[in-house]
Amino acid sequence: MLDNLYTVFGLSRFIIICASADEVREIMLHAYDHGMTTGEYAFFNIELYRDPKYGDFPWKRNDGRDAEAKKAYEALMTVTLLTPTSDEYVEFSEEVKRRAKRDYNFTYEDDVVNNFVGAFHDAVILYALALNETLAAGEDPRNGMKITRRMWNRTFEGITGNVTIDGNGDRDADYSLLDMTDPERGTFEVVLNYYGDRKAVEKVADIHWPGGATGPPPDVPACGFQNEFCPPKEELSLIAIIGIVLACLVIIVIVIALLIYRKYKLEAELAKMTWKVAWEDISFSKTDRSRVMSTAAVNAAFSKSHGSRKSSTRCSSFGTCDFDRQIFTRVAQYKGNVIAIKKVNKKKVELTRDVLLELKYMRDLEHNHIVRFVGACVDPPHIAMLTEYCPKGSLQDILQNDAIKMDWVFRYSLMHDIIKGLHFLYHSSAIKVHGNLKSSNCVVDSRFVVKLTDFGLHKFKEDSKEIENSHAYYQKLLWRSPEMLRDPNRKASSDADVYSFGIILQEIIQRTGPYESSSSTMTPQEIVERVKNVESPPFRPVVDKDSCPLELHQLMEKCLAELPSDRPDVSEVRSYVRKLNRNSDSENILDNLLQRMEQYANNLESLVEERTEAFLEEKRKSEELLYSILPNSVAKQLCRGESVEPECYEMVTIYFSDIVGFTSLSAGSNPMQVVDLLNDLYTCFDTIINNFDVYKVETIGDAYMVVSGLPVRNGSRHAREVARMSLALLQAVDNFKIRHRPNEKLKLRIGIHSGPCVSGVVGLKMPRYCLFGDTVNTASRLESNGEPLRIHVSTSTKMILDTFHTFILQLRGEIEMKGKGKQTTYWLLGERPPTREDSRSTICSIPR
Repeated sequence: MLDNLYTVFGLSRFIIICASADEVREIMLHAYDHGMTTGEYAFFNIELYRDPKYGDFPWKRNDGRDAEAKKAYEALMTVTLLTPTSDEYVEFSEEVKRRAKRDYNFTYEDDVVNNFVGAFHDAVILYALALNETLAAGEDPRNGMKITRRMWNRTFEGITGNVTIDGNGDRDADYSLLDMTDPERGTFEVVLNYYGDRKAVEKVADIHWPGGATGPPPDVPACGFQNEFCPPKEELSLIAIIGIVLACLVIIVIVIALLIYRKYKLEAELAKMTWKVAWEDISFSKTDRSRVMSTAAVNAAFSKSHGSRKSSTRCSSFGTCDFDRQIFTRVAQYKGNVIAIKKVNKKKVELTRDVLLELKYMRDLEHNHIVRFVGACVDPPHIAMLTEYCPKGSLQDILQNDAIKMDWVFRYSLMHDIIKGLHFLYHSSAIKVHGNLKSSNCVVDSRFVVKLTDFGLHKFKEDSKEIENSHAYYQKLLWRSPEMLRDPNRKASSDADVYSFGIILQEIIQRTGPYESSSSTMTPQEIVERVKNVESPPFRPVVDKDSCPLELHQLMEKCLAELPSDRPDVSEVRSYVRKLNRNSDSENILDNLLQRMEQYANNLESLVEERTEAFLEEKRKSEELLYSILPNSVAKQLCRGESVEPECYEMVTIYFSDIVGFTSLSAGSNPMQVVDLLNDLYTCFDTIINNFDVYKVETIGDAYMVVSGLPVRNGSRHAREVARMSLALLQAVDNFKIRHRPNEKLKLRIGIHSGPCVSGVVGLKMPRYCLFGDTVNTASRLESNGEPLRIHVSTSTKMILDTFHTFILQLRGEIEMKGKGKQTTYWLLGERPPTREDSRSTICSIPR
């Protein structure tokens, strides 16, 4: 303390002391010993209320140095609160003494009552006035903010006199200046009074200046604090003076030349625009686009398509998945390097000097924990920023991927990387602050090193369009500090970055999104509003102290402090994290890297095993789906990678059916009812045809097409299988109930024809197994020329069915069919049980 005192003596003539009475006496004695109390220095002691222990003689201790202390105190003046002298205050003081003795058995050692007692009394009056006004206005008396604001900008008469509260809620207090006006007695008397409500000073008595001085000492001594204003006693020679002048001129010329050179060099670099990238020089390929989705995004996509399985990548808070965000990250190649492209939603960019400086500063940044800025495109409509590509995604992806196991060493390494990047921005760059720090802006490279991105370029991105008041907009504000939320135009600072780092600490500890414990009951907008409001205690993420080391929990709470001044600065946070992460110090960087890679390899092994299992399950489901779309023999050929050649069949039987009056039925139903009707009907049909040797070709609207005799030939049984199937479907339709029209019956119309056809697979994407030939057209004509609830059969089919001797057919006669002329057709009425003779003849009639 004394060393600091001597330093102050060499820099100022006015010393203000704020210390205990004993320490003030010690300081004044040291000043006396060094001859500093003779009038060259003026000392001011801040003593808001008098210590009753020493009374009117604060210099007296009876230690043998009272005379010297009394002499030293002549250079000391005391600033204290003004003691009211009104009759009301005197009565108030006596009542305070009486109650102190009666209620607390406390006896005042001095006649003076502490000024703060009166201030407390006036504070109660102020609260009562504000509360009465609140009640009179019909407002909630429990709303502390409104009551507090009613206390501001008002004046009232209190026990201590006129009380004035300014616009900041501070009281304009009254003060007195005490001085030892009578050095013989050594007592301090009031010489000046200051009235805060009037901003006026009232003189009470003359100030006694030590050493016989008539006024205060000058601000600066005549020769200066270091004797710099007094010329040397020996005059310099003319040659020396000329030499000094020339040397000064040379130095000035050199400094000016350096400044001009630096300015010229800066302007030349700005004019070169080395950061500028032409959109045509960026190459996009399928390989690059495939890199858009990070590992975590793939996991999320896989989980989305397999809802029955546990997701290995969780969605972040409030339902926004990292998968959705990663999809819109564009990746390309520029000069042989993979880069990430972030589009800026602006029509054009004005290349002002400020913008050019920003781009230059970003281009010059080089640090292990900062994403390298490659350049920018400024030619409309392609306005974008190009940065280094980090293939592991963001820190948010890593934290919310359950497949990646993280011990505390790994987590401390992530924290250390982030804070080292912030420390570099704040202390070693022209950017100074990040301003947009969140876990999604902390990206991870291939070596699992965290790097900061999406900072700076505020002028470049200025006026870019962003949809405010949206879900995504408020979710981005979850990392924003309270003071930035209350004043969006406030300039970003390192204190705000430290707060954002505190939110990231919560994410790292819990491996969840920000405010995860509140997301089930509150929307992002509601959370932002609560953080913005002044609550006691402030609204913050809830983290169980048992879920992390105590030191880390304390660091997070400090970073999330309400007042910026209460938060640690970036250097303090860096030192704190370095202590937690002792294994990641610079001397152990190789061991730390190897440890990270080993843990990554272990995570990768478990991830590969899980992905292999998921792949096999997906393969099985895909094959089952393929077998349900294509015939088994055809599907197996496609799975083996073989091409499916068209095949000709000499004889098959084709079935066509549709619903009579389906158009009018659809017109009287809504789309959902039509879909439900067709789904119920064809589910019923699909169940029935499984009992026959047939293959369903397709359904188009209400049309249903089935074939027998392909792709596996079955002799002449194809006609019998289709005929029996048709009778079963007709019977099922008779019992079928329409959900939205239970009293209405469906009228099925069926056509059957036998003949040759060709089959083949058409298309590569969503391939279809199709039939071609006149037999298909004839079967369709038989259906369209048939009647409701009847089975229309061609002559060729009838001839085959006759060989089985069990089917009952009725001649319809000749009908005119489009494109076919007159054709003889039949109605299939049913099937009778076969006799023994029919069975023998049927067996004999089957071609060998």
